[in-house]
Amino acid sequence: MAEKPVISAKNVWKIFGANPKKYLSQISENHSFDQIKNDGYIAGVKDVSLDVHKGEMLVIMGLSGSGKSTLVRCLSRLHDITGGSISVDNQDIMALTEKELIELRRSKMGMVFQSFGLLPHRTVLENVAFPLEMRGQDRYTRRERALEVIKLVGLEGREEYFPRELSGGQQQRVGIARSLAIEPDIWFLDEPFSALDPLIRREMQDEFLRLQGLLGKTIVFITHDFDEALRLADRIAIMKDGMIEQCSTPDQIVLNPATEYVRKFTEEVEKARVVNVEAILDPNEKIRSSENAIYGNKKLRDVAKILASDTREFIPVKDDNEKIIGKINRKQALDIVFGEQL
Repeated sequence: MAEKPVISAKNVWKIFGANPKKYLSQISENHSFDQIKNDGYIAGVKDVSLDVHKGEMLVIMGLSGSGKSTLVRCLSRLHDITGGSISVDNQDIMALTEKELIELRRSKMGMVFQSFGLLPHRTVLENVAFPLEMRGQDRYTRRERALEVIKLVGLEGREEYFPRELSGGQQQRVGIARSLAIEPDIWFLDEPFSALDPLIRREMQDEFLRLQGLLGKTIVFITHDFDEALRLADRIAIMKDGMIEQCSTPDQIVLNPATEYVRKFTEEVEKARVVNVEAILDPNEKIRSSENAIYGNKKLRDVAKILASDTREFIPVKDDNEKIIGKINRKQALDIVFGEQL
């Protein structure tokens, strides 16, 4: 039996306006974003259904005004939804009392936003320990936990620094450490790196992937940067006008964009950098030889030299345990690797 999703959104609407619930009850689900706007309302989220699974990093990607931040605020109930349902760990969050909601956020949810939100007159250690202080934990316990996560994010030795003494990247590490201090099961991150310069941003993405590899959190990450989404995500949900245009793995979005809007994002992408070998795997093909098999979890760019020199029509593919799992068509793989130049 499949494990239940950690977060499940079903037919979620968030409409802004004078009387949104009444308005929603009067329109059809096919009412367009522009029609709603002409009626004097804004559809921040429009009939969205989405599941987020344990340990998954789901990246919600879209341009400004697409609804991505509104959706995440609905998932954490920072916004009350107009219609539909949202459950977290099988609890209907719209049915929770204020007290129950606060407890859910304190015990299960960590949040990091673009603005670092650090307390300027508190040290790194005090900033990281602050949510534990709000929980009422004793000074020794919160200090030990704060020191632990400060080390985890690479800020050991800067515990007594003030925010003004840190670089932008270091300040964001403090924000990440603070959100990790409560040991959340679910982590919401709203464009956490967008205010950083490109080099520091890349460094923080690497750091973030390292942390996720260690911790295995359930993550909902917002970005407007398609390259960032491709680099970080297990799955990407691309939004436009409050709706999800496509939700799939990075390689499937690049190989099979569902709409013209999604395709435009993929036009300039080097597909071989994104697509894994196993994305074009044929598991049903009979394997005549397992000689010189390639790993399914490798990017096509990483095996390009092998593809170019191996003259076989089909090349066997193996998993991390050296077990043969199928094979790929060499010509199809080369078309993806060199397709932009052909």
